[in-house]
Amino acid sequence: MSVKISIFQSLMFLFNRFILRRYRNPKPKYQKGPSFLLLSDLSRHTLIFNLEGALLKSDSLFPYFMLVAFEAGGVMRSFILFILYPLISLMSHEMGVKLMVFVSFFGIKKDGLRAGRAVLPKYFLEDVGLEMFKVLRKGGKRIGVSDDLPQVMIEGFLKDYLETEVVVGREMRVVGGYYIGIMEDKTKHDLEFDELVRKERLNTGHVIGITSFNTSLHRYLVSQFCQEIYFVKKSDKRNWQTLPRNQYPKPLIFHDGRLAIKPTLMNALVLFMWGPFAVAAAAARLFVSLCIPYSLSIPILGFSGCRLTVEIDDISSQKLNSSQRKGCLFACNHRTLLDPLYIGFALKTQNITTVTYSLSRVSELLAPIKTVRLTRDRVSDGKAMKKLLSEGDLVVCPEGTTCREPHLLRFSPLFTEISDLIIPVAVTSPATFFYGTTASGLKAFDPLFFLMDPYPTYTVQFLDPVSGVSCQDPDGKLKFEVANHVQSVIGKALDFECTNLTRKDKYLILAGNNGVVKKN
Repeated sequence: MSVKISIFQSLMFLFNRFILRRYRNPKPKYQKGPSFLLLSDLSRHTLIFNLEGALLKSDSLFPYFMLVAFEAGGVMRSFILFILYPLISLMSHEMGVKLMVFVSFFGIKKDGLRAGRAVLPKYFLEDVGLEMFKVLRKGGKRIGVSDDLPQVMIEGFLKDYLETEVVVGREMRVVGGYYIGIMEDKTKHDLEFDELVRKERLNTGHVIGITSFNTSLHRYLVSQFCQEIYFVKKSDKRNWQTLPRNQYPKPLIFHDGRLAIKPTLMNALVLFMWGPFAVAAAAARLFVSLCIPYSLSIPILGFSGCRLTVEIDDISSQKLNSSQRKGCLFACNHRTLLDPLYIGFALKTQNITTVTYSLSRVSELLAPIKTVRLTRDRVSDGKAMKKLLSEGDLVVCPEGTTCREPHLLRFSPLFTEISDLIIPVAVTSPATFFYGTTASGLKAFDPLFFLMDPYPTYTVQFLDPVSGVSCQDPDGKLKFEVANHVQSVIGKALDFECTNLTRKDKYLILAGNNGVVKKN
């Protein structure tokens, strides 16, 4: 009797699997390209797209694993991944990805890995195709899927910057809080995705799949009977435009990591060839800055590749060149820890002081100008800054932290109460190979990474003076107006966007803390 029941159940399963299901869900419609979807109303549709096959212009995943290896594992790990590239290119696609995952993740602490949210989004955004982005923006719900990239690498980018509701990537195995460099079995990933598509099919009634011919995503879309499936060809990608910055769903204001260029194979080769020379150049430039007088160090640094451009507005020029000039208060935007030093170079003086909240002890000891640590107590900090201003020129960075992108953070108004006259200073410092700032790394190395660039460049622009409020702000509102005015003046000079974001916002996003920096 049990045998008959078993046979009957098997027959019912086959009947349901191959006949009823096919009848209820007609064969999906295949399309060669998704471009005409731009003319359709997709607000009630769920769009399922493959990240590497249908959204990114580049087909190579090597740069993204190189970023994880360099930023999370260090130079040696990234160099090992680099020299293994010939072997990876000879392997099958799946085996090559597994090897890159192993080299990039093995031994990395799970809780300490923030590259997926702090580093990779910048490079993913720079690789997004504008045409596919426009299609996805029209969808009612978006589900991003990756066959090869781990969840920890793509979730922050897709959810935070592309507003993707659901992200399905490969999960990483963890032992004792550390990644072991192995992804979970692909069957488990496929089952989770199948269940997800089934739910979407029941909830929305219309699911559209967007993938490429060389990914496995289309098999699962077919198994769940999507109404339409669109395939992106390599030739389509070559004709795509890159997503412009002004069309990012969320502005890219904060990002971390030392590398300023995408580490493609050729870029990685150039970086590793330049590396030994970079260390020697940084050491020599640091020695010249610390041990040689300004009158000699400036031409020597210029000969070594350092570049400094100085622009002075008329009124500031008269003030700075006056023989009766006393201490001046310079308020500048913050690009690197070397901002005050380059302002000193521009003024051709070492009689200049800067104040800081969290400069590392190593940087304080190496600084060729005087640095004073503030206490975050408004009254005592104000008295200390007035005393320093009476002794000579004082440089303050009201943003309180650095910002790499063309945005200005909110200016703290404390500096407006220190002097009756404030000279705004607009500074820019473009990075070529390395960023001279970090939120989660060792800040003591910030000046060295800046000096490791082939041509460390600064532009310092002294703007027209602004009146302070040291004795004329009874209701306490004028200081905020002056601080906002100084911010807007600098923003206009640099063509930067002014924001209300603060130091705390930056560190919560990039480092997961409130901005308290270890004293290295």
